[in-house]
Formats: sequence, structure tokens, C-alpha cells
Amino acid sequence: MLTSADTETSLAFPILIGDIGGTNARFALLIDAFAEPKLFPIIPTTSYASIEEALQTSILDKTSVQPRSAIIAVAGPVNDDDIPLTNAGWVIRPKDMIEALSLEDVIIINDFEAQALAIASIGEEGREQIGPGTVLESASCAVLGPGTGLGVAGLLHARHTWFPIPGEGGHVDVGPRSARDYKIWPFLEPLEGRISAEQLLCGRGIMNIYRAVCESLSFEPTLADPAAVTTGALSGADEKAVETISLFSTYLGRVAGDMAMIFMARGGVFLAGGISQKILPALKQPEFRQAFEDKAPHSELLRTIPTFVVTHPTAALSGLAAYARTPLRFGVSTEGRRWRA
Repeated sequence: MLTSADTETSLAFPILIGDIGGTNARFALLIDAFAEPKLFPIIPTTSYASIEEALQTSILDKTSVQPRSAIIAVAGPVNDDDIPLTNAGWVIRPKDMIEALSLEDVIIINDFEAQALAIASIGEEGREQIGPGTVLESASCAVLGPGTGLGVAGLLHARHTWFPIPGEGGHVDVGPRSARDYKIWPFLEPLEGRISAEQLLCGRGIMNIYRAVCESLSFEPTLADPAAVTTGALSGADEKAVETISLFSTYLGRVAGDMAMIFMARGGVFLAGGISQKILPALKQPEFRQAFEDKAPHSELLRTIPTFVVTHPTAALSGLAAYARTPLRFGVSTEGRRWRA
């Protein structure tokens, strides 16, 4: 039930909610606090010069119900009036959105804040557990999402409120540990002198690992894109692809375990995004959980923390809708991130 405090801070309905990643943008319209979001077709970010053009052409021209407000999650930090996306060409300018689309109110947050909000709003039917561990209710959570890049966020609970914690955890350093790591590491190309998690744990990261595996064996790479590598790995048809996804699962487990310790995520660690869903069979193999738990002197602690793949098809939009309905139930800071007409 909506409280008076919720109503005082609410955006005006109808509310446009959006999740803009490095490759695709997803939008929905929330008519009121009790309606299910009306989903629109996915928009490739390269198909339009700006978000205003994309929204006007693909959505607003095709619905009789026009939004009064918008809350948009973007793949990149939100610092000022010009918000460039980390892995896409759009620059989000909320003042331009208000003027061009006749909006009254716009909130922009980080895309993995939306993923974190989703964790608090989707049920067991929207996730699949990998390995052991039990959720400790109201405990902190961590969310990782290998996609166009690697998104990371935390979700903390205090004073009956969920607080999403955005960040750029996908850019932490990673290094070799095992004998097979040392075989492929010389064939990974550093970015400004270092290897970050995002160079391994995203779509292009799959290709970086695949090429390194092939080159370490003096084998010419034959697979052209991440989809071909994951298909070859899951079918068992390509040994180099199998090794690639095995290593990908291992590195994802290591970084997920690091984030579990950083956030003391006894509420669970959640893997979001399409890549995690696609390679779910591989993540159920021993490599992911073994790497996740291999955190001496805290391995025993890590064995108690559950890990999940988020299977909800529009998890971020679900999280944004939950926030739009009852904003005071979530500790989302809008300072410097809210624009009004």
C-alpha cells in the first residue's frame, strides 16, 4: 500500500522507465502504481543518434498515453548534465529530454543500481541458484553482470530500507593464479598496463580469452564472435571454446567471491545479464563455485553464501518499476541526478 510519504516524493504517473546498456535499450511505461509495466520492443543504441530520437520514433509516436516523468538507468556514472554511456555512443542530457519529450521530471541512475533494485523486487521464480548456501534475510547482496561491459553493484539493508550501491567494480585488477592462467596471460593485451576484470568478463572478454587460449596452443582462432564461442562450448563441439568458457566461469567466480567479501553478501551474489543466462549450464559445473569459494582464510564463509543467476527477462525494468511505485522503500539518492521542468 502506498504511504503519504511515498506519494510526496513520487514521480508523476505515467512514468517511462528505461534500462540503457552498451548495446540495447529497453523501455516500459508504468501507467500507475498498480499497473504492470507496458513493455516496448528492444532498441539497439546504434540505430538512433540520441535517446530523444529513439524514444520519440520508437515509443512515443506509437502510444496514446504519454509519460509525464521518466526514470532511466544508464551504463555509466552519473556526474552532471551530460552523461556519456561507457560502452555506447549516446550522451544522455536530461534537460534536452525534458524539452524534447515534454517531460516534467527525469531521474537518471546507474544501470546496476537498477539491477540491485531488481534483486529486492523479484522473487525466487526470477532466479536460479548455483551451488550451496542459504540466503540470510535482510543481509547485504552483490550483483555482477557480464554483458557489453562488466557491471557491479551492492545492495545493503538498513532501517527497513534497501540501499543500492553503484560503482565501477568491473574495472578492478585481475591477475593469474593457476598454471593454465600463466599459459594464456602472455597472450592477453593489457589496457594501459593492466588487465581488468572487464577485459575478461564481458562479450569482448570471451573473445579475449578465446584468442589467448588459441594463441597459447599455436592454433589459429576460427570462431568469430562470443555467440559462436558459447555455442561451441555448451555443445562440446569445440575444445578451445570449452576451455574458454571454463576459464570465463573461473574468473567470474573469483571476482564474484571478491565482491561477496567486499559487501559481506550473506543475502546472496547475483549474476545478471544475458551472458550469465546463456552459459548457465557451464556455471553449474564445478569451476565457478570452486573459484568463488577459494578465498582462504575465508573459504568457509564463502561456502555459506549462495550464488544465483537472475533469470527474470526484464529484471532491471522490474527494479525500476518497484522504485517508481514506492520510492521511499529504497534508499536511492537523487541529489544531482534529478531534473525538473
